[in-house]
Amino acid sequence: MAILKNFGASASVTEEILVYNSDVFNHQALGSVPHFPLADEKFVTEWEGYVCELNSGAYFESLADRLVQLSFPIQSQISGTAEYTAATRRGADTRGMLSATGIRLKRPHDIRVLIHSTWAGRIPVMIVPCREDFVSLVRAFSARNEPAPIPESMGACMISGYNNWMRLRRFREEWQRTHDQSIPLREIDHHKESYQDRFLILSDGRYSGVPAERMGIPENDWLNLSLIIRREHECAHYWTRRVLGSMRNYLIDEIIADYCGMLAAMGRFQADWMLAFLGLDLYPQVREQGRVHNYRGSPVLGEDAFAIVQKLVVAAAMNLERFHEMNKHVIEAAQGSLLVLLTLTSFTLEELASEQGKQLFSTELQRKSRNLPQFRLREPGPYREDGYAKSASDAGRSGRS
Repeated sequence: MAILKNFGASASVTEEILVYNSDVFNHQALGSVPHFPLADEKFVTEWEGYVCELNSGAYFESLADRLVQLSFPIQSQISGTAEYTAATRRGADTRGMLSATGIRLKRPHDIRVLIHSTWAGRIPVMIVPCREDFVSLVRAFSARNEPAPIPESMGACMISGYNNWMRLRRFREEWQRTHDQSIPLREIDHHKESYQDRFLILSDGRYSGVPAERMGIPENDWLNLSLIIRREHECAHYWTRRVLGSMRNYLIDEIIADYCGMLAAMGRFQADWMLAFLGLDLYPQVREQGRVHNYRGSPVLGEDAFAIVQKLVVAAAMNLERFHEMNKHVIEAAQGSLLVLLTLTSFTLEELASEQGKQLFSTELQRKSRNLPQFRLREPGPYREDGYAKSASDAGRSGRS
């Protein structure tokens, strides 16, 4: 409350922001983590098969047999039709369905599917070079094939809790074989790990829609860096969701994820870059298309509260740059990204913005560093397109100019 008062927040605005910035990361869950990276979730094995199939010459459209939304076009009100409901909610065979004409993509042969290694275990990734195809896939998997608006600043989407009907059918068959009976419907919800998938959809365009000229680097270099930042940003969200039980469209999550993205792409954190990503690089002016507008929470922050939150983000960015410079010998080492995740998720946005911020972070970083030996550690390494990891020496540096 004292920090918010120093930033000019009234009593009512303070209460609003404290609710928005509530700490939801469960660090007590770390007590049950034996090692990093975590073991892969069950769906990864299935997706390794998809990667191998595509690498053997199959086209992206062939995944429609596994990912049923690819069997339908993006079309207004399609999600309410009987055929769509039967296919996506009950796993009905789409062959013979009049509406299952397939998703229309402009450059499907350019889409890559791979398995990427993270501190939270490996995760499937779709890389979609064509912006229109990216929008179509996001609509298919997150908006039930409806033509929902997709912000221009959005370049990535994590699909969670995705019902993979092929996996579910196999699970049911295995249950019947081992239990000599069909699985009761009430039991299915207790075994979601056996049939639900999680995967990333990434555009390979400019990160946050920011042009290369604003970043001061050549276009090709910026596009290469953008893909790494975007990928590792989403992997940070995956880590907080799987390890600490939370992943939200809130600014504290975005700050942490952008830090991890820049660390992977450039080996450092830059406040001016993060502010450009969020549309606050000309603060107190705020870019109309800046990502910051996407993270006003639920209930939505009022104008006065949102104005204070913008101040907090700018101050937090400056603190994080100083913190990085003070501790770069630790942060830029092999396990630095894990330490950043462990450290920054321990603070609220108010604390990130406070005058004591950089010292608080440094103290916590040292404590987390001392505690790392409690985990068995090995470098996760980045992806290879056959689904297996390269050596750690190749980690996320291909985009450096």
